[in-house]
Amino acid sequence: MANEFVISLYIVAVGLAFAGGSTYLYQLFAKQEAVLRFDGDNIFATTGHLLMSFVCGPFIMLHMGWRRDSAGGVHVSQALLSAFIAFGWSFIVGLLFLWVYIGILGF
Repeated sequence: MANEFVISLYIVAVGLAFAGGSTYLYQLFAKQEAVLRFDGDNIFATTGHLLMSFVCGPFIMLHMGWRRDSAGGVHVSQALLSAFIAFGWSFIVGLLFLWVYIGILGF
């Protein structure tokens, strides 16, 4: 049982690392902040924003949880909820990344 838990933590870590790296690369090349969005001028821009939102979503969610309110404080419930969603989401992103990575290497 401990092996399955360690493997799941590894998948979450891979997904979060991939999401963080993708977020910073997107912001570097697109010269705009990465946010969850699904708008676009045409179907290709909309698809690109959806793909970016899916891949970079865990990292964006973690940042959304630490945003300050108008009084300057951080709500613990908001931070915990965003972390819960982000780590679950990064598990899915990590699974997809490892699936493609292992599929290319042919293990």
